[in-house]
Amino acid sequence: MSKAEAGELTALQAALAAEHAAVYGYGVVGGRIRQERRAEARGAYDAHRARRDALVREVLDLGGEPVAAEPGYALPFAVADSAAATRLAAEVEDRVAGVYSDLVRAATGARRRTAAEALREAAVRAVRWRGESVAFPGLAERAATGSASATPPA
Repeated sequence: MSKAEAGELTALQAALAAEHAAVYGYGVVGGRIRQERRAEARGAYDAHRARRDALVREVLDLGGEPVAAEPGYALPFAVADSAAATRLAAEVEDRVAGVYSDLVRAATGARRRTAAEALREAAVRAVRWRGESVAFPGLAERAATGSASATPPA
């Protein structure tokens, strides 16, 4: 495996790990979100499951062993109500966008286009949850200096 392929595999694994965490996070969101936003949460949950499954295939195609989901994930804050669930959904999307940004840098060709699409989708979902955008979705180091609404890096 070339150095470029190894870097791409590492970025794919990171994206897969983020998708595992996103699926978990949306399980929490779905349990606390108000009724009017449940369909939106379900759609995001399904989108992350589909991306996770596609990433498993990509890792296998490169000869890697897909990273497994953790049995549980630490949440960045308590999610006791719908408002907190909404903040968690935005945070999940920000984190997913960050790893897809890394994959865009590491990948080429169709894999890069797919990663850019996933980055865009996560950024759009984050805007919908948060109600406002950040200057550079997926680039926490720039977003933090470019917009007061940016979520600090975790």
